[in-house]
Amino acid sequence: MMKLNFMEKLLDGVAVEWKTLGDVAELYGGLTGKNKEDFNKGNALYISYKNIFDNIEINFDKLESVKVTDSENQHEVKYGDVLFTGSSETAEEAGMSSSVTTEFEEKVFLNSFSFGVRFNDDIHIMPQFSKYLFRTQFMRNEIAKTASGVTRFNISKARFKKLLVPIPCPENPQKSLEIQTEIVRILDTFTELTAELTAELTAELTARKKQYTYYRDQLLTFEESEVGWKMLGDVAIIGTGSRNTNEAILEGKYPFFVRSQEPRTINEYEFDETAIITAGDGVGVGNVFHFVSEKYALHQRAYRIVVTDSGVLPKFLFHFIRNDFARYLKTTSVHASVTSLRKPMFEKYPVPIVSLPEQERIISILDKFDALTASITEGLPGEIELRQKQYEYYRNMLLTFPKEEVEV
Repeated sequence: MMKLNFMEKLLDGVAVEWKTLGDVAELYGGLTGKNKEDFNKGNALYISYKNIFDNIEINFDKLESVKVTDSENQHEVKYGDVLFTGSSETAEEAGMSSSVTTEFEEKVFLNSFSFGVRFNDDIHIMPQFSKYLFRTQFMRNEIAKTASGVTRFNISKARFKKLLVPIPCPENPQKSLEIQTEIVRILDTFTELTAELTAELTAELTARKKQYTYYRDQLLTFEESEVGWKMLGDVAIIGTGSRNTNEAILEGKYPFFVRSQEPRTINEYEFDETAIITAGDGVGVGNVFHFVSEKYALHQRAYRIVVTDSGVLPKFLFHFIRNDFARYLKTTSVHASVTSLRKPMFEKYPVPIVSLPEQERIISILDKFDALTASITEGLPGEIELRQKQYEYYRNMLLTFPKEEVEV
């Protein structure tokens, strides 16, 4: 009842008419008769499919170019139009909308895989209002019903014209614009707050990562004369696995470290030990390291570093290598753009030998920083998603108009 009560108060007794889109607007298509060469350094601007799909209002900073001659009969986009994508891989994502809320003077055209809706002159729908209206869940549900297909879903223009659209107070344009303006004001505020929150959370994460990097560098920087040094090959066994990438499965029992940044899973383990894992080539080579202390499997071109020296704690070595190994590669005779690692590169890598209490202190501090950074990193998407859902709830609430049965 809260939704309806709010709208009743906002409408203040005035009527809302639901009309079919075909009765209140005309539809027009995008560019026709174009080939690939026409889109190479064109003389005119057009709005791309992606621009529509990604934005509730057209981003005029990202228009693209196309060749259009004066003799062509192409539809031009105008201020106030609502643009739609014509197809997608799923019905739920077909017919995504974006309103033209910016006034402009030059000629602007529309991508051929899209279409436009232009309201009749006697229909007073603000473009700032329509940008929210056609992205509400109830309108998205109805738009999805107008699409059909198997591997590609296309909007049926005939069905699309039968969409019911709410027209607030059609007999009183001034009142209609007042209602729309208030709804837009509230939703613009929510949009701004959501964007601010996202920026603040992202900035917080960046600041924490910089802080972490600073302290990590301080803790793991040792002068040659301050500590003893040994070659990695003298304090650890360095080996590879024997598995292939295609052996990975979903929801396996054990982690499977392949030549990528994130471990996969497998049902048969190869090793049961504490080890440092890194790629031998491919993505993350020389930069991405994992610490494991359990059963796991390993790709045949990934390395495992298993500490054998009792004076070196595996977790300390993990933190040191992760922080320093990329620098080591650049300072050796190996070219800076190395794409694969060989065992001798690891064996000759110098590692510091410091007291066990100092290693434990460093591990404790860096583990806490790791946990904090991971917590913020994992929490950020969840917090943003929560705010987005809150925003969508209010958007749907503000655009839920009383609806009577309408014959189509």
